Formats: sequence, structure tokens, C-alpha cells
Amino acid sequence: MRYLTALLALLVSVCGHAADTQRPQFTFTAIPDQNEAELVRRFGSVADYLSQQLQVDVKYLPVKSYPAAITAFRNNQVQLAWFGGLSGVQARRAVPGSEAIAQGYEDQFFKSYFIAHKSAGIKAGAELPKAIAGHSFTFGSKGSTSGRLMPEFYVRQAFGQAPEKVFSRVGFSGDHSRTIALVQSGAYEVGAVNYSVWDKAVANGEVDTSLVSVIWTTPTYADYQWTVRGDLDQQFGAGFKQRLTKALLALDDRKVLDTFPRTRFVPAGNDTYKAIEQTATAIGLLNDF
Repeated sequence: MRYLTALLALLVSVCGHAADTQRPQFTFTAIPDQNEAELVRRFGSVADYLSQQLQVDVKYLPVKSYPAAITAFRNNQVQLAWFGGLSGVQARRAVPGSEAIAQGYEDQFFKSYFIAHKSAGIKAGAELPKAIAGHSFTFGSKGSTSGRLMPEFYVRQAFGQAPEKVFSRVGFSGDHSRTIALVQSGAYEVGAVNYSVWDKAVANGEVDTSLVSVIWTTPTYADYQWTVRGDLDQQFGAGFKQRLTKALLALDDRKVLDTFPRTRFVPAGNDTYKAIEQTATAIGLLNDF
């Protein structure tokens, strides 16, 4: 009898361990808009939170570029992604049925800063300074909403020409932190950057504001969001998308939110980004999607 009892206990233990190791693997990624250490810290915390809330194994998959984030989403390597406005539109085009489900409260009123090195001699203004013409200029990533799409839109609006016709040299830094560094060093005289990355860097003492400063702020627009694949419930069970959405909207851990930085997440939908899609279409950034 003791042998039978011990055997049953062992079977229960083995089965329980097997059940734990067979939990579904839910994977997400994010566009690499800042330095990697910052992103790993931020999204590692998000993975831990979602694991607890959803009772599945959640993994953050870092990527090296904006296109890589979209490719991972398209290939179902990830089922959820923290995209910018433009990359989200591109990803949803690549995976029909996908949806934007949540955005930061601040993402409803996002904006870009145009920054300049003091050597350029450009004065800040309420309108985009025409004096930026003829200087060297760097965007962020080619697929960035705040670092490329909207800044290019306003350059074209102000000058009636493509950036290559307006500036002496045009570059793409790859991310917002790098844009700040390049303009501060004088490698480029002017650049466009995500306002929240700039504000956080200034607050942390990472910017020498005697060398580089904000010369113009764009009007507001919708930007970052969480986007899920359209087949999420088929992969993880009925109601999973609803549970995921609820978990993101309920996230109130100040330490996690401050790494974004956002005060909270609020509901979003695909229609929220129609203006981004229309702008991207108008300047030819959706030709491959």
C-alpha cells in the first residue's frame, strides 16, 4: 500500500511538472527606438507582469531594427508588439485582421521635436524655422513615426520639397537616442526626435543643453500602440485577446510605466491611426506594404 501511495504521489508530481512546462509560449517584441539596455529593462518587466496576469509563459524578443519587428510579427514569431504609429500601420497591413488594442495615454497627443546644434545658429520659433534649410539633417529610423514620418511631413509642408532638396545632407540615425547624440556632437546640425525620449534624457542629465536645444515642436498626433495578431484567440484560446487587453489597460505598476514613460494605457483601435496611414501613403512610405 505504501508503494502504491508513493507511486501515485510521484505520478502526480511528474504530471504537474509536465503541465507547468507545457504552458503556452506567448512572445512579444517592440521597435528598437532607444538603447537596448533601456528596452530590455522596460519589456522584461512587462513580460513578468503579463505572465502573472495571463498564466502563460511570456517572453520579450528584442530585435535590431523596425523592419525586423514587423517581420517577426508577420511571421508569427511574436503575437504582440509595441509599435510606433507607422510601424503599426505597416504591420497590420502585413497581417490582415490584426488590431491595435491599447496605447499610452500620452500617445493620443504625441509630438516630435526638431533639435539643433548651437553652431547652426537657428533660433527657436512657433513655426518650423526656415533657417534649417541648407543644414545637415538626421531623422531617426526610416520607419519611425516621430523620428521620420511626421517630421518629413512638416518639412514637405513648409518647403514644398522633399528633405533631400531642403538640406545639404540627410541621414538616418536608427533611433532617437542616437539622433540626440549625433546632433549634440555636431555630426549633424539639425535632427528630429521623439519628444518623450528627449525630455527623459534631459531630466536624467544625459543632454548638454548648452550645445543642443529644441528649435520647434510639431502639432500633436497619435503614435505608439500595442498591436496583436488577428489569430490570437485561435492560438491561445477564446477570449485571450480580451484578457490581454484588460491586463494592459489595468497595468498600474509605476516602476513599469515610468520606463516607457506613460501614466497609463488606454483603449486604441485601428481607426486611431488613419491619419498616420494617409500621411505615409501620401509620401510613399507604404509602397512595400
